[in-house]
Amino acid sequence: MSTILVVTASPRGERSVSRALATAFVELWSERHPEDRILLRDVGHHPVPHVTEPWIAGAFAPAHDQPPEATAAIAVSDSLVEEFLSADRYIFGVPMHNFSVPSTFKAYIDQLVRPGKTFGVGPTGYEGLVTGKKALVITTSGGAYRLGSARADLNFLEPYLRGVFGFMGVTEVQFVTADNQNQGESTARQTRDQAEAALRELAETW
Repeated sequence: MSTILVVTASPRGERSVSRALATAFVELWSERHPEDRILLRDVGHHPVPHVTEPWIAGAFAPAHDQPPEATAAIAVSDSLVEEFLSADRYIFGVPMHNFSVPSTFKAYIDQLVRPGKTFGVGPTGYEGLVTGKKALVITTSGGAYRLGSARADLNFLEPYLRGVFGFMGVTEVQFVTADNQNQGESTARQTRDQAEAALRELAETW
């Protein structure tokens, strides 16, 4: 049995393509792996706090030197990190906002990147501590910015997520993209169909 952590980041509800694709994939996966445990976290509708000065004190000051607000701030991060580390695989539904991730998803990532918990410093420098896990990122965008496209220079989402997850040790990160969602229904439907087909295949092989 594996634990799958599903994180959605769209502020939209039923109109969210990334949310719909992530939900559909989880349903396919659950049909094939009914024994797996599914954890759901919706940072699009229920944002986590941003990093604050009390959070920094909680993350870096010794416990006995922390004021109560620092202890409370870092407790949120501790809970999110514990959940993250408990999972064997990750499914992220992340729409592109202004060429990168939504601010709510960035806040979530900032809660996870913790020295001594998700990364450390070894003899050769930084070392990711979250190893042996897989991540699937289902992303959407209004235009075409996937790597290899004419406007790939504006895609800061994929390089950022590969970089930050790799920094924590999650190096096996796969992307499925439904782009061109603002380019007319015919074009949008075509890319959604392609994404759905890729996800059906992944449900068998991931």
